[in-house]
Amino acid sequence: MLVQMGITAIEAGRVEFTCTLDESVYNPIGVVHGGLVCTMLDTVAGCAVHTTLPAGVGYTSIELKVSYLRAVHASSGPLTAIGRVVKPGRRVAFAEGEVLDAAGRTVATASSSLLVFPVPST
Repeated sequence: MLVQMGITAIEAGRVEFTCTLDESVYNPIGVVHGGLVCTMLDTVAGCAVHTTLPAGVGYTSIELKVSYLRAVHASSGPLTAIGRVVKPGRRVAFAEGEVLDAAGRTVATASSSLLVFPVPST
C-alpha cells in the first residue's frame, strides 16, 4: 500500500493534508483500511504540534484515540485531514485531528498526546 498523502496547508498550530484513494488501500472486506485513516490522523496531529516547536525539539506520539464514524471507499475521496494543537507543552503536547471525505462529511476523529523532547545533536 502506497499512501498518496501530501500537505496542502500549514500555519502555527494547524496543518492540512489530502490523500488520494484507490482500491490498493482497501481491506479484505472492500473498504478503505482503518489504518490509512489512522495514519492520516497521527500525521496531522504530530505535524500540527511540530509547527509549535523550536528547532532542535522533536516529538513522538504517546497516545492516539481514533473514532471511526463512517465507512470510506475509493469514491469517498480524496480525503482531507486537519490537525490542530489543543494545548502545546514543553514535555507533552495535545492535538486533535479530523478526516473529511470529498463531500465534507467527517469520517473519523482523533485525540492525541505527544511527548516533546530535545533532539540530540549528531
